[in-house]
Amino acid sequence: MRVLALCLGNICRSPVAEALLRRELAAAGVEAVVDSAGTGDWHVGRPADPRSIDVARRHGLRLNGKARQLLRRDFADYDVILAMDSQNAAEARALAGTPGAASRVRLMRDFDPIAPGADVPDPYMGGKAGFESMFEMLERSAKEFARQAAAPEAEAQADRI
Repeated sequence: MRVLALCLGNICRSPVAEALLRRELAAAGVEAVVDSAGTGDWHVGRPADPRSIDVARRHGLRLNGKARQLLRRDFADYDVILAMDSQNAAEARALAGTPGAASRVRLMRDFDPIAPGADVPDPYMGGKAGFESMFEMLERSAKEFARQAAAPEAEAQADRI
């Protein structure tokens, strides 16, 4: 399975989602390649926001990647693109080029058992509490995504994820 986490700048939400998805899919025994990207290009080549690095570190995760922008070829390279909010999902679908490619885009919180389909609010302009709240939402969603991906029928029903 190949999974891409997507947010606006690829410095706050999607790097944390990438690390959580990697951890949870591995724990569930799902062989996966996980990466992240942003719909915007402002932060390309930069590391994750220090507040995202900090919240991830406090939960035992490391964020070592550099920001990159979503590319049309990502739709061929990834089975699913998990957008952090509806705006980024819409921008990704517009870039996709075909309905089939656009159908690979889902919201990360489609897998949140507490608030399915909700946006992951961007914590960029806020403080530490917003980053912790973001982490909790992403962790719940990543755990459920991994659980569904590992389900025995998941291979036969890969399109549902």
